[in-house]
Amino acid sequence: MSPEPTRTLGSLVEHNPTLTGEQMVTHLVPPRQFETATLDSYRPDRDYPSQGAAVAAVRNFVASWTIPRGGLFSRKKTPAALPGIYLDGGFGVGKTHLLAALWHGAPGRKYFGTFIEYTALVGALGYAPAVQQLKGASLVCIDEFELDDPGDTRLMSRLLSELVASGTKIAATSNTPPNALGEGRFAAQDFLREIDALAAKFTTLRIDGLDYRKRDLEGHAVSLSTDEFESALAGLAGAATVDDFDALLHHLSQVHPSRYVRLVEDLDAVALRDVHPFASQTDALRFVAFVDRLYDAQVRVVATGTSLDMIFPDEMLAGGYRKKYLRAVSRLIALTSGVGV
Repeated sequence: MSPEPTRTLGSLVEHNPTLTGEQMVTHLVPPRQFETATLDSYRPDRDYPSQGAAVAAVRNFVASWTIPRGGLFSRKKTPAALPGIYLDGGFGVGKTHLLAALWHGAPGRKYFGTFIEYTALVGALGYAPAVQQLKGASLVCIDEFELDDPGDTRLMSRLLSELVASGTKIAATSNTPPNALGEGRFAAQDFLREIDALAAKFTTLRIDGLDYRKRDLEGHAVSLSTDEFESALAGLAGAATVDDFDALLHHLSQVHPSRYVRLVEDLDAVALRDVHPFASQTDALRFVAFVDRLYDAQVRVVATGTSLDMIFPDEMLAGGYRKKYLRAVSRLIALTSGVGV
């Protein structure tokens, strides 16, 4: 007879994590899912040559730390590589994997975080201390560069300009809100226009392709009946939480998104009761940020009610945040199916 699984059940709404500026700095590393990401472990889709080309370009960017330029008496000078690289593509093409692989390959002190984490760091430390903290790094990686808030975008533009001027290299991926992007494309030009001080310093890599998660699974996010839900809870091993969906949404409104990483830290599973479609776009966007942290930490999700890939109404999917919602749907299908978790 197999032993009962060891588990600890708690509640997310009972957890109100804090995060100091110093703790934020220690979290500026690739998430659990990408702790061992390398360029060799990236799986390019042969139907989309731009993926293989992106691997080669990132490899060259990593090599720029070690390849010497033409010496003092060399007749042929090696052109200096641009100090920034920007990965442009739809969700699920492996941009974060490539960004993490780049981080792992870079020498010296380096940082990896989401746009939200960097703006929260500036808020916690103040602008000048944040610059001093990051200055001198060999590389700063920004995942999910946001264009939602013009003020935050300008803040990051100023911050990154100062870091580039001091010798730091920058790598970024972007998740832009405009809807008129066409066929899953992200707006590289919009990104570059917003950070015009840095535009000439970035090499932009276009990565085409399909959502890699759909290579392994199709269909909907798994939704359980009440009996199936209770059975799933009984079978969970490790640290898990159980919450009503509405209670979680309210709690997320009380916690800054930069602290969601602490909310899911060390969890193995999250269970949600009575999931339903969103009525508020603000709630929907907070939940997307929460799903991103669940996915980064590879936390399994079990749920009752509406299937989690059906919670974003058509009017939301037709709006400016379509790409964010579709990325969340893709990740929720994977997390509820247990693929890669």
